Amino acid sequence: MPRKALYLAISLLAFTGCASMDSKEPSPDSGAPGQPEATAAVEQTTDQATDREFRPEELYLLLTGEIAAQRGRYDVTLANYVEAARQSGDTGVIRRALLIAESLNSPGAVRTLTETWIEVAPRSEEARRAAAIQALRDGDLIGTLEHLEQILQMGGDADFDGLASMAPRLPADQQRELRRLFDQLQKRHPDNAEIRYSTALLQNLTGAPEQALETLRPLMETDDNEFQPALVLQGELLYELGQRREALRHLQTSSRRYPENRQLGTLYARILVSENEMRAAQDEFSRLVEQFPNEHGLRLSRALVAIENDELDLAHQDLKHLINLGQQTGQAHYYLGQIAEKRGNTDQAITWYEQVTEGSHYHPALSRAAELRAEAGDLDSALDQLRDVRELNPEDAVSLWLVEVNLLQGLDLDQQALASATEALESHPDDQSLLYARSMTYEQLGRIEQALGDLRTMIELEPDNPTALNALGYVMTVHTERLQEARGYIEQALAMDPDNPAILDSMGWVLFRQGDKEGALGYLRRAYEIYPDPEIAAHYGEVLWSLDQRAQARVIWERAEDEDPDHELLQETLQRLGVDDL
Repeated sequence: MPRKALYLAISLLAFTGCASMDSKEPSPDSGAPGQPEATAAVEQTTDQATDREFRPEELYLLLTGEIAAQRGRYDVTLANYVEAARQSGDTGVIRRALLIAESLNSPGAVRTLTETWIEVAPRSEEARRAAAIQALRDGDLIGTLEHLEQILQMGGDADFDGLASMAPRLPADQQRELRRLFDQLQKRHPDNAEIRYSTALLQNLTGAPEQALETLRPLMETDDNEFQPALVLQGELLYELGQRREALRHLQTSSRRYPENRQLGTLYARILVSENEMRAAQDEFSRLVEQFPNEHGLRLSRALVAIENDELDLAHQDLKHLINLGQQTGQAHYYLGQIAEKRGNTDQAITWYEQVTEGSHYHPALSRAAELRAEAGDLDSALDQLRDVRELNPEDAVSLWLVEVNLLQGLDLDQQALASATEALESHPDDQSLLYARSMTYEQLGRIEQALGDLRTMIELEPDNPTALNALGYVMTVHTERLQEARGYIEQALAMDPDNPAILDSMGWVLFRQGDKEGALGYLRRAYEIYPDPEIAAHYGEVLWSLDQRAQARVIWERAEDEDPDHELLQETLQRLGVDDL
């Protein structure tokens, strides 16, 4: 469904609050602003003639404005058009003057022109929409909603949801004001589905999902509810608030009732994936692919789900189809490489991976191709390939060095990894990622002071780096007895990033090492709930074990072992504690 006019206009503003709208008026004695888009807009505008007969003074203003544009004096053009619009009240002139004012980034002129337009055509939807946009730029939320409400009363599309969607970009005080105004608007129009939906959307976007769901409830309880955006939002809210089964039932029913609504079907399929109902998800994506054959993202999604379901022929077919169309080619080649791996065809997998030449899957594909070469016993070839690519792409050198270092670390070739990281740092001495990679390599080699040294260098370069602070505290916790100092670094990191599971894990572990088992348990529980990876599970389980909550510890460890049976820290923990019967 196409975006509506107001939402388009506001989006183009890159709206970040009232202050960002302010700009200096063109000086009366300045020359051209030097903006190609402004030039094009003015020339396009002044080239358009009007059929209306103008009074001589109006015609003089327009003609001299056009001459000024030809000479690059767009400030004069704008001033003349604004005055001609004011004198004539001609809506065609007003529109053209607005386009010039927008192109020259002159909010004062835009404001004057919208006011003029409202005066001469108070029932014009176009005029009200332009006035609403300018009021929003000015931070006048009351004025914005007044103009939109006038459009509604004229029977037009007021686009309240477009305004609600802008709320996250507003300062907190304006968000609160907008919610208050929408609440009043809803009370004036209690039976208007779009206003109720827009109010709920605004509430959800400003951190009140429970209230949003309650606002939608009257629509949910209506059997003939046909306002489909509300059905989508209802599904999102139900799932976000933990009512997962109800969300799935609602989305299944709604997507069958409105099979042409791609957003409903896509949301349903994605939630099925989140719930690991992969067979049902594949069926839904198949329905969507049939319904919308030219939506290439849906075909890619079906291919990925099919890979999870081991339906490799279907996935291969979809991915080749995308490549033949020239769509999503980077991802398609990458996942064809994964399919080839699943089929045991390493050479074919490398070939697919090497055809990924850009995009978010470029580095993972390059890395995986190198790993496969190395695992096949051809490490030198893998490293030569990475170095050739690095020489051809010097702007991407750091990322490519990291691929090499990670490859060597993954092969337990820590001395070579250290040499590569050190060589990389010779040409990129202040790069945080390379310093971090080398510090972790030093740790693997047992060179703890050097590891701590690189982490301290990172903090000297970037004192507010929570990753470096946490790593420094964690390495110190694990390998030294300087626990209070370590805790200080971790506390700094936690203050900057309080919901980061790695930092929560570090905080729990340093407390445990200091003897505060109960305090450690709270942090580790939170870390595990956010991200239940095997390392966090090892720590969480050990604290539970030490508190005689051994049955729960076993459950945590068993889940982690199912996920990664060879995880080094997990296995070391189990062996040290004498746990061998999970």
